[in-house]
Amino acid sequence: MYEWIKALHVIAVISWMAGMLYLPRLFVYHCEAETGSKQSETFKVMENRLLRAIINPAMGVTWLAGLYLAWAGHWYLSGWLQVKFLLVLVMSGVHGFLARCVKDFAADRNTRSHKFYRIINEVPTVLMIAIVILVIVKPF
Repeated sequence: MYEWIKALHVIAVISWMAGMLYLPRLFVYHCEAETGSKQSETFKVMENRLLRAIINPAMGVTWLAGLYLAWAGHWYLSGWLQVKFLLVLVMSGVHGFLARCVKDFAADRNTRSHKFYRIINEVPTVLMIAIVILVIVKPF
């Protein structure tokens, strides 16, 4: 069962990361759309569906499967896993921030520039790189 849960975890992580990398990119283009325009309204639908149908469920499955793997594999005392756990908490915080941004765009309350979202788009990438290195290399 452990290997099946691990496969599920990897699939969920890939889905979560795909959404976390795509959503800020949508925000970049949404910033350039005129408020109230058909384009802006289309972005609102895309952002909401991406968050609700892909990113949120993928994060939930990632967490549930990951906690199971840590428990079943007795990894919870490992230093690398503790650091990974901290980074996944940060990733979850970024997820929460992006969810807040979806609400702001939906209400036409976005105050940030496209440059801000271009920078924010790199945060999940950096976190993902660090997490993958911890999981594969297990440096401590």
